[in-house]
Amino acid sequence: MATTNDIKNGTILDLDGQLWQVLWFQHHKPGKGNTVVRTKIKHVLTGKVIDRTFPADTKIDMAQVDKRDMQYLYEDAAGFVFMDTDTYDQVVIPEDTIGDAKDYLLDGMMANVALHDGAPLYIELPTSVDLDVTYTEPGLQGDRSSAGTKPATLETGKEIQVPLFIVTGEKVKVDTRTGEYLGRA
Repeated sequence: MATTNDIKNGTILDLDGQLWQVLWFQHHKPGKGNTVVRTKIKHVLTGKVIDRTFPADTKIDMAQVDKRDMQYLYEDAAGFVFMDTDTYDQVVIPEDTIGDAKDYLLDGMMANVALHDGAPLYIELPTSVDLDVTYTEPGLQGDRSSAGTKPATLETGKEIQVPLFIVTGEKVKVDTRTGEYLGRA
């Protein structure tokens, strides 16, 4: 058993049989009363974010989460198949667990997969990936009605806004957290 003093950002808590990830925490000592730990936590499966306050030194359950580097292999009807590069075990992760990360997955890409009791909870991709632009309209010099950007379709099917000078066939760097264009690759 751990206490609220052991909480850190990224810690996975087991509260009432459900898993919550700590996004933010703060130890707070009011002028009167006891010290408390304020937290902002996110439900691991649903993504719901709530604020929760714990009295200091309260015993809490920390979930054992195993994070492993895995290689993305392919997608099939059951979900997305990843392989543990150490043991060569394959894990099928359902599409609802993958979420928006599917827009950035390429065959052979490495990702960090979080497992709890053998079940995949979520995946963490690198902060940016290099993807090919499969289609974009030609940019016209002087066309500034759209603030100098235009839509472009990437090789994964994701559509993002890129500058007017990007053409079909170019490789671009994309932020996996926000989906924004970062530059040419």
